Amino acid sequence: MNKQLTIFDHPLIQHKISILRSVETSSNQFRALVEEITMLMCYEAMRDLPLEEVEVETPLTKTKTKMLAGVKLAVVPILRAGLGMVNGVLNLVPSARVGHIGLYRDEETLEPHEYYCKLPKNIGSRLVIVTDPMLATGGSAVDAIKLIKQHGGKKIKFMCLIAAPEGVKALTEAHPDVEVYCAHLDECLNERGYIVPGLGDAGDRIFGTK
Repeated sequence: MNKQLTIFDHPLIQHKISILRSVETSSNQFRALVEEITMLMCYEAMRDLPLEEVEVETPLTKTKTKMLAGVKLAVVPILRAGLGMVNGVLNLVPSARVGHIGLYRDEETLEPHEYYCKLPKNIGSRLVIVTDPMLATGGSAVDAIKLIKQHGGKKIKFMCLIAAPEGVKALTEAHPDVEVYCAHLDECLNERGYIVPGLGDAGDRIFGTK
C-alpha cells in the first residue's frame, strides 16, 4: 500500500464520481460535480492543518476556542482542467491565493510541455494544493510540482478525481514528499494514455468543448 496515497471511499464522493463518469452528464452538471467532489476531498486533505487557541466573545461570555494557526494556502491548478477544482478549495478557504501552471501533452510522445507558470509570492511559506482532475501518465503532475519546487515551494499536496496506477507510481516516485489524494483509483491506461474506465477528457467535459 502506497503511504503517500489517500483514496476517498466516502459514499457521497463515490456516488458523485459515478454520475461524473456517465456520458449522459451535461457540462453544467459536470462542473458542479467536480467542484462538490473537490470540496469534500479538500475537507479531509486539510485535516492536518495546525490550530491555535484564541479568545472570542460570544453573545453570552468570553471563551477560549481554536482557529487556524496563520496557515497560508495556495491552490495551483494545472491548466486547463485543473481550473474546475479551484472553487472547491476556495469555498473552504476563501483567502487562498491562486497560481496557474500551463502544460500541454504531446499526443504522440504523451510528454508534457510547459507554456505558462504564474505562482503566488512567498510560495515557500504556503501549503500548496495542486489540482488536476485526472492523474494519467503522471507527467504533467510531476513537471508541475517540479516547477513549484524550483520557485521555492516546500509543502505540497496533489489532488485529483481519478487516478491510474501508472500515474500514482510516477508521481510518488518522482516526489516522495508529496501527498496524493484521489476520489477513485481506476484500472489502467489505454494505448492513448487515457484512464480506463475513466470519464473521458475532463477539460472538454468541464468547458463543453467535447
